[in-house]
Amino acid sequence: MRNPDGADKTDTPCSLDIRYPDSNLIPDPNLLIPANNHRGQRRRLRRPLPLSPSAPPPCLLAINSHPGRRTRYSGTGTIRRAEMARLAVAFLCILMAISACNGGYIRYNTSAGIVAGKLNVHLVAHSHDDVGWLKTIDQYYVGSNNSIQGACVMNVLDSVVHALMKDPNRKFIFAEQAFFQRWWREQNEQTQGVVRKLVDSGQLEFVNGGWCMHDEATVHYIDMIDQTTLGHGMIKKQFNKVPRVGWQIDPFGHSAVQGYLLGAELGFDSVHFARIDYQDRQKRKVDKSLEVIWRGSKTFGSSSQDDELLYDYNVEQRVNDFIDAAITQANVTRTNHIMWTMGDDFQYQYAESWFRQMDKLIHYVNKDGRVHALYSTPSIYTDAKNAANESWPLKFDDYFPYADPPNAYWTGYFTSRPTFKHYVRMLSGYYLAARQIEFLAGRTSSGPSTWSLGDALGIAQHHDAVTGTAKQHTTDDYAKRLAYGASEAEKVVNLALPCLTNTNCASSAVNLSQCNLLNISYCPATEEEILEGKSLVVVAYNPLGWNRNDFIRIPVNDDLLVVRDSNGNNIDTQFVEVDNVTGYIRNLYVKAYIGVSPKEAPKYWLVFQVSVPPLGWNSYFISRTAGKGMSRNGYISAGAVLENDTIEVGPGPLKMSFSLTSGQLKRMVNYRTGVDIPIQQSYLWYSSSSGDTDLHASGAYIFQPNGAPPTPASRSVPLKVIRGPLVDEVYQQFNSWIYQVIRLYKDKEHAEIEYTVGPIPTDDGVGKEVITRLTANMVTNRTFFTDSNGRDFLKRVRDYREDWNLQVTQPIAGNYYPLNLGIYIADGKSELSVLVDHAVGGSSIEDGGIEIMLHRRLLYVDFKGVGESLDEKVCVVNACEGLMARGNYYLSINQLGSGAYWRRTYGQQIYSTLLLAFTHENEERWKSSHNTKATTMEDGYSLPPNVALITLQDLDDGTVLLRLAHLYEADEDVQNSAMAKVELKKVFAKKMIKELKETSLSANQEKSEMKKMTWHVEGDDRNFPAPVRGGPVSNVTLVVELGPMEIRTFLLKF
Repeated sequence: MRNPDGADKTDTPCSLDIRYPDSNLIPDPNLLIPANNHRGQRRRLRRPLPLSPSAPPPCLLAINSHPGRRTRYSGTGTIRRAEMARLAVAFLCILMAISACNGGYIRYNTSAGIVAGKLNVHLVAHSHDDVGWLKTIDQYYVGSNNSIQGACVMNVLDSVVHALMKDPNRKFIFAEQAFFQRWWREQNEQTQGVVRKLVDSGQLEFVNGGWCMHDEATVHYIDMIDQTTLGHGMIKKQFNKVPRVGWQIDPFGHSAVQGYLLGAELGFDSVHFARIDYQDRQKRKVDKSLEVIWRGSKTFGSSSQDDELLYDYNVEQRVNDFIDAAITQANVTRTNHIMWTMGDDFQYQYAESWFRQMDKLIHYVNKDGRVHALYSTPSIYTDAKNAANESWPLKFDDYFPYADPPNAYWTGYFTSRPTFKHYVRMLSGYYLAARQIEFLAGRTSSGPSTWSLGDALGIAQHHDAVTGTAKQHTTDDYAKRLAYGASEAEKVVNLALPCLTNTNCASSAVNLSQCNLLNISYCPATEEEILEGKSLVVVAYNPLGWNRNDFIRIPVNDDLLVVRDSNGNNIDTQFVEVDNVTGYIRNLYVKAYIGVSPKEAPKYWLVFQVSVPPLGWNSYFISRTAGKGMSRNGYISAGAVLENDTIEVGPGPLKMSFSLTSGQLKRMVNYRTGVDIPIQQSYLWYSSSSGDTDLHASGAYIFQPNGAPPTPASRSVPLKVIRGPLVDEVYQQFNSWIYQVIRLYKDKEHAEIEYTVGPIPTDDGVGKEVITRLTANMVTNRTFFTDSNGRDFLKRVRDYREDWNLQVTQPIAGNYYPLNLGIYIADGKSELSVLVDHAVGGSSIEDGGIEIMLHRRLLYVDFKGVGESLDEKVCVVNACEGLMARGNYYLSINQLGSGAYWRRTYGQQIYSTLLLAFTHENEERWKSSHNTKATTMEDGYSLPPNVALITLQDLDDGTVLLRLAHLYEADEDVQNSAMAKVELKKVFAKKMIKELKETSLSANQEKSEMKKMTWHVEGDDRNFPAPVRGGPVSNVTLVVELGPMEIRTFLLKF
């Protein structure tokens, strides 16, 4: 280890002019505040607080509290916590000064464990280490760029290991494996042996154990599982340990999926977190319900204990004050056990100073004898709570939205940095497909792999990464890591896919390419001239377990083209001119991407339908033809007024009607189902608060309109309609910086809406938060439904919280919720659903309405710690302009109770898009040497429509990781909420399964080894139906059953 005592160790002088372990500053009383809200005012840089016992965390018992980070106390509560923290530091410093001045060695007694019959104060030493925020992950690890923040994780781990070796009673917890694994690789065998002993003895405990401490609002459940699996696998491999507790102390609100899926299904006994709404916290303190049984899913029963951390307490100048503080906390919790988290961001770089002070604290408090203090961990604390045989209140749903003071709702980050969120989500789906292809072709021991992309995506799920709340240079670093990981995974696919399609893989010399900027019409392979005797070969890979029929669009320069399928049949095509907005974006962003201007934009989008078997591929051949393409287009402009001043658009059963006077949407009709809804769509923006009134400023975290009604982008919109046999397209320019295209495809019963927003103008000195709003003629009684991390849909009621009587302070921001899959509303006969392609914020502010925030550009900071306004720019050479955001959302209308099938099925297609690869080759030569169409499953077999294959991955030890997920909640759909069955022999028809083991969600322990604690629920919980789960898997039949919302994980050997 390097300098195990830590750098610049601080000696305590014989005076009270104390130098703190991480700073030589005397603490500002205004900064010595409770740690419970963590980023309550999100941290001022360099908070000089050496000891900050944030109070208990929420367990599965969910324990809600937080370790002192990024907070400025908002003034509520019954405890003068700022003063207590200040006095606490002074008390510890007095102890240090006394012992230093006496000059003698004092052995402090820290050996006692839990004492029955006394109030036990569990002191949990920890360091919260952001995987990037103000600095990059590399800067945080090595301790560089300290002008921004003094933090060095390498020193934390060096110093902690040395301090733990000095006293076997000391304990420490660590979470972020992205840091720990890097540190571990740098240690010699001797140090690794010491660390293994510390882990085996329980002195060093891994909590959470994921690659990062992921966000809970803007992440998809598959990403949450993947990053957790990555960390858990490392811990299992190196220490043969399984983390027992979740530790989500910094995310800004907490999701239902975190509670039941990333808690109980991982085998956690408790989940500890911090951030809940200030009104919720106040009520829970009164009710003694800060620690609860958390039933996050209505489909599953109460299987998790949730522990809500309370607040930061430090001892005052006398032991009496410490005891008073402990008793005060005990009075708002249950049992004779309370937890104080002793730590903060990047603390314990000088661990001996921390532990020496805690040694004294434990010694003197226990010598007094009225309460009992001990070194502890969340696992020990959870065991004590469970042993108390207490009954706990029940918590449903989630902890969104989160507010600390009344005018600071943390709902802006649901949308912040939309293009980065889109990039993360796109690569998440790509990672799923690339791992499948890597497995199916056979993983190689050398060469490129998908590991780098998994590492980068794991880091990107961090609660300051995908959230859009890091500094710009840190966000740039996240993007670079993702780009590198994507390039490595792309190499895997380009090498492996020909081995799937080629009948003699060893002789394959095919150079496939992919197009990362296809959405802005940049694809060199398809823009290249198709030579005589050659075809543009398009290989479409389908990562879903169902057959899919999708329309694809590729940019081409020629309309003298014909498309044939793998059987040689001509298929219908349509040529659509590339619009000017796309051409402008292409030129600007491709130049930023590759460093030089691209050639002239292609003239057309070539549109055709592909049919791809489950977990398989199909090939299509595009070649020149002597005549015109199969189909041309006509268009109608808004100048051509038709009967009733209305135009109806759509080649399939779904029709949309537009006013030719205003250009606005008027109605949606599904002629197959008979659903007919008058509906309007518009773009608006909220003017952001600057924070110069009683309102809080809008920033990267906070959404705070300035109180004025949102401004419409336009009331009259120029309209252009393109008609064709495969797709009708509606082009609308709402103003100079908001543009959209609506597409309705043949045989599809939804509308695809592609929006382009930006650069958002700020020359008026006002930040803007841009929304799209749908207003339907529906009576929805303030009720709407939003997803939880792409999994369960939760019922929301405007201006209402189930757990407390909400005092409405922010009627807009306080009703926003995170969307990862979508949002819908319903009345007595119909449903209106919207699905999204990446994380955004959304709400229903008025009955019959849905609004989604698409983009934000802000000029002020919200004082939550990042210290930068959210003013993203794109720079090409020396010219910079505001960021343009392009994305898609999808709109469907259904009969009441019928929308779930579309939401679940199409939601999977949005997440797992077709993977397209291209090459130029002679068609007949390709067909003679390649399998042009195939599935890895048994011919004719597919997964049930209610099951998705969410992981198929070769692991380092030769085993294969398989996850299957039931997509429906109980009672969500008449047919698809039933038990599903998957026949693994048919899924892997071309392989022989030799061994199958079912495991926990993160695959770090066999399912049979998972030991769950029994918790008593306050009142009677027997009214809830037992969850339906699949039974054991027979090694003979290999049939897997899945109940509603169930995810089952297996390790296979072939």
